[in-house]
Amino acid sequence: MSLKKIAVLISGGGSNLQAVIDKVHKKDGIIDVVISDEDDAYGLIRAKNADIDTLVINNKNYPSREDFADKIKEELLKREIDLIVLAGFMKILPPSFAKTFKNRIINVHPSLIPSFCGKGYYGIKVHEAVLSYGSKITGATVHFADEGADTGPIIIQGTVPVFAEDTPEILQKRVLEVEHMILPKAVSLFCLDKLVVKGRIVYIKE
Repeated sequence: MSLKKIAVLISGGGSNLQAVIDKVHKKDGIIDVVISDEDDAYGLIRAKNADIDTLVINNKNYPSREDFADKIKEELLKREIDLIVLAGFMKILPPSFAKTFKNRIINVHPSLIPSFCGKGYYGIKVHEAVLSYGSKITGATVHFADEGADTGPIIIQGTVPVFAEDTPEILQKRVLEVEHMILPKAVSLFCLDKLVVKGRIVYIKE
């Protein structure tokens, strides 16, 4: 059986991309292309070091969000991509994109959805909100991306404790370690056809 083809979308350092390269690439699936919306994203270097094709598609070169998304969609369809992984991709894609690739887009978010997610909750802002609210645990969520912001069916979650002496940066680092574990696991499960989506619920086949 041929390996499923994966596209990873990034905007920055690509540490989650690296986790998928290390744990999934050429094992349970194959990363066919890494697409960045920033030409100086370090994740592009990670991809090139692994001999993975890279593309830069910058939204500033397109008149609208839809045109930007259509260009990405065109590339993904041309390459017959099975799974799209959003790994620190900082642009919000329009609902039409999610509809085209229904239950084929996986995103990782640095909180326990439905807490601290949705519009305005990204990057360090999530961890600042967790600390200011006084949460005792937090974590990361891998979910299918749908037409909303962080509203798609949850695949896997991982938790970390919140300590009194935490800063947003310290907490972010601890949560990122969980992301590096659960994102590749979710990608592998998809590639091995072990995820079944029924409504909001994702079942994992043994």
